[in-house]
Amino acid sequence: MEEPRIAATADVDPSATIGRGSAVWHLAQVREHAVLGEHCILGRGAYIGPGVRVGDRVKVQNYALVYEPAVLEDEVFVGPAAVLTNDLYPRSADVSGRLKRDGDWTAEGVTLRRGASVGARAVIVPGRTVGRYALVAAGAVVTRDVPDFALVAGVPARRVGWVGRAGVPLEEVSPGRWRCPRTGETYVEHDGELNGPE
Repeated sequence: MEEPRIAATADVDPSATIGRGSAVWHLAQVREHAVLGEHCILGRGAYIGPGVRVGDRVKVQNYALVYEPAVLEDEVFVGPAAVLTNDLYPRSADVSGRLKRDGDWTAEGVTLRRGASVGARAVIVPGRTVGRYALVAAGAVVTRDVPDFALVAGVPARRVGWVGRAGVPLEEVSPGRWRCPRTGETYVEHDGELNGPE
């Protein structure tokens, strides 16, 4: 069994689970009851919040912040300094001036479906889902759900194209029919959604 590699300077709570073959690098933090799957990489200074669930073969790059109760399915990529938030209407204190604590607000997690990628410094607001193999461009702000295979960019993020499982933009070969230039896989667009590969 391939034991996980955890840097001496990382902060991993004893109740967290780190899967075999995973690496947790310098200054990364994994909070209580979080689960990091097998063969994952958690970069320098990255943060995984309490109870966050991370699948297998996931990369969370340097200084990315993943707040609870986020779920990252298998083969997800989170770029450097990206932020998966959890409080849609944040306040430091309540109306009486008392500092808010756990139980004073409800955390809404972000869900990243299998194979989704989030670019550097992108922000995803609470409760949003990024679909399978979708690609969020660097610096984008995701304020609504992202369909499977969508390429989204901008503030707020809008769909600007489609990507296949290989992560490269698809080429339209006929109306509503798309092809991956790298793999040759074909996809069919219908009512703003992409299905495939065929």
